[in-house]
Amino acid sequence: MPDLTKVATGLVWFTIAFVLASLVEYWVHRLMHAPLQLGERHRDHHRRNEGQGVVWEFFDYVKGTFVVMLLLFFFSLEAGLGWFLGGLAFAAFSSYAHQLQHENPHKCFWMKMPVHYVHHKYGMWHHNFGLAVDWWDHVFGTYKLVDWLTEEELSRPELGYTELRWW
Repeated sequence: MPDLTKVATGLVWFTIAFVLASLVEYWVHRLMHAPLQLGERHRDHHRRNEGQGVVWEFFDYVKGTFVVMLLLFFFSLEAGLGWFLGGLAFAAFSSYAHQLQHENPHKCFWMKMPVHYVHHKYGMWHHNFGLAVDWWDHVFGTYKLVDWLTEEELSRPELGYTELRWW
């Protein structure tokens, strides 16, 4: 039988990593819109208005955070596993959510409005910075609700949750 204290420790650190990763994603995206040199690749992303595929998004997220994802292993195995898996889970979820919002925004059932899709469609350089979740836009006052379901969106063919670019 597993030690419940160890399991609880892992679950707590998984949750902290998942939520913290969403906060980091929000602020990194927001900083990419600041008048700094940080966002040239991001400006190209806005010009093309497409994701690079779920797998490539995932690799980018993990590549940029891998060292941080390993840090809690110095504290304990349980904390390290929870932290690492929480970060990995958010990277996978965010990669999928980002691509989904570019190709099939109707399927983002966990948000009232697909914020990243709206961010691109309406050229919102000061609003709706969330990629996977809209929590932080609400917290920091950057959420801007718009009536996004236009005739164009309603006339799109119905696609499934997996019908998007994976590579």
